[in-house]
Amino acid sequence: MPKAPKKSPSAPKFSRHTVEARREMLVDAGLACLARHGILGFTIDRICTEAKVSRGLITHHFQSIDGLLAAVYGAMYGKALVAIENPRVPLNATPEARLASIIDAMFSKEFFNRESLNIWLALWGEIANNPELLKEHRKQYARYRRGIERTLEAVALARGKKIDTALVAMMFVSLVDGLGLEWCIEPKLLSAREARQACFKLLEPILGPLQ
Repeated sequence: MPKAPKKSPSAPKFSRHTVEARREMLVDAGLACLARHGILGFTIDRICTEAKVSRGLITHHFQSIDGLLAAVYGAMYGKALVAIENPRVPLNATPEARLASIIDAMFSKEFFNRESLNIWLALWGEIANNPELLKEHRKQYARYRRGIERTLEAVALARGKKIDTALVAMMFVSLVDGLGLEWCIEPKLLSAREARQACFKLLEPILGPLQ
């Protein structure tokens, strides 16, 4: 029986991956570089080394390093959006239960950890200097705020209260972001439980008891 032909040594190692898989590999590599090295570590060389791919893949799939950074930002927001738009509660859960689930998720280990907060800090610090990242931020942040607004509106409606949902959502999001920043700077001064309680203390004077 004749032997199977040997593969060419020059064949790319990533040839078996789909386009979507290659994009995901680069996004994951970008996240890893941001978590370990901050925005200064978000370079083509570092990312390609992390992903074990050739340099040309970044421009092929994202047009530029800034395009990849925007995709990384979208990936980070995507995790939060899942928690907000599809909270882990039964389908017949009350609006209050959905709101509590969102708050719990924001301060769970999945989100409230050193790696994630390092990535957020790196991204936030770059927004003002990067038009492509700013564009992605506006899109993702608007969707994030709308998700919070809808949840707050449902709670207020169930309780017969009239509130400025846009304003309260902005206050809530700002508090969550600020608590994350405070914990990242000095973790010993703030626990996830205390951060969670701070959110309830912000909302309960407006909506009534939530726990």
